Amino acid sequence: MGNGATTEKSVEKIKAGIVSIDITSPFETLASLPTSLSRSQCIVYNNNEIIICGGVRKRACYSYHTLKNQYKLICSYPDNVTLVGHCVVKLKSSSNNNNNTNEITLLSFGGMFKHTLVMKYVSVWESHITKKRGCNEWLPFIDQNNKRLISIGRYHDVYCGLRAIVGGNSNNLLFITYSPKNIDIFDLNTLQYINHSTLPIDNDIHYHCFVLSKKEKNKDVNKMLLFFKNTGLSIIYNEKKNNFQFDNIRVCTTIKSFFSYGYVCINDVILFFGGDDDLESRALKDVYKYSIKQNKWMKFEQALPISLSGFVAILDKNNTYVHIIGGFDGKNVMATHMKVKMGQWMNEETETEKLWIEEEERKKEIEKTKAEVEKMEKGNGFSIKSLK
Repeated sequence: MGNGATTEKSVEKIKAGIVSIDITSPFETLASLPTSLSRSQCIVYNNNEIIICGGVRKRACYSYHTLKNQYKLICSYPDNVTLVGHCVVKLKSSSNNNNNTNEITLLSFGGMFKHTLVMKYVSVWESHITKKRGCNEWLPFIDQNNKRLISIGRYHDVYCGLRAIVGGNSNNLLFITYSPKNIDIFDLNTLQYINHSTLPIDNDIHYHCFVLSKKEKNKDVNKMLLFFKNTGLSIIYNEKKNNFQFDNIRVCTTIKSFFSYGYVCINDVILFFGGDDDLESRALKDVYKYSIKQNKWMKFEQALPISLSGFVAILDKNNTYVHIIGGFDGKNVMATHMKVKMGQWMNEETETEKLWIEEEERKKEIEKTKAEVEKMEKGNGFSIKSLK
């Protein structure tokens, strides 16, 4: 009887797009998503909810309750909205006296077929909370001063696979990075663009890593980091001067072909999970750590239990667990939902990890020497190869 039940459950998991996971893995399998999802967008709400906002050609939005391990439907995007590579951010209040702690505002925009919508979300799990009219549904973004319809994204902007961050001294600046090499700033107070700039990079970015670093002492300075394949960039924006400063960051050799990874940033560490290397498999298991303060990379000995790309990695409210939501395993779009303790990635390096770090340092020195030789060749107007 027990074996039969186990077999039935296994079949159900396979149908849901879930593969078997090593029981010794630190990753804990959670309840399957209500539907398979790739390139979703997720936001943490209060202590116990993760809001899941659609995915590629999937309009339904759900709330996942971290204690109940259950999902509830919130709403769906309007029928005229097709999602492919969209972005969702939580708008932050500049006031320290925001009394309505039960309500947050989400902004959804961009994608291959651009849209600009907002949702005022109130928990679908708390029946005692009064829900105002218009809550928990996607509505057009309207300027309340003159009732003007707001659209983020110009006609020629390629917003598929864009990434965005809310920052600024008053949490009123929307930093948008998108293909091919663009960074824009949209002021959420004036509802106008205030900066259009070009990133000094070689790659055309999409489905990249874009995070806000820790707050600088100077409140007018915003520091961000961007990673995509072999591109690593430190981006500093001065709010008073309305200008950018860019500095290159070295990307470790073994992740230089990766993009579409899941990533989280906590304190001065960025974790990269899985990704796509543009090769036949299109999904990877590797996990990496980049220390912002030390400017150092590390590849973990522990990998994802399954190969994944195009998924969401998100920290819970208390930064205790990293949740891995949906994705693509190289063949199928998945309904997988896992979590792993954040502390798992803060342990001392294993011997294997130390060996990787040593090897990477050797490769780094070789790169440095090669760059110096090339610089000398250009400066002297001859090639060392010609002397052979």
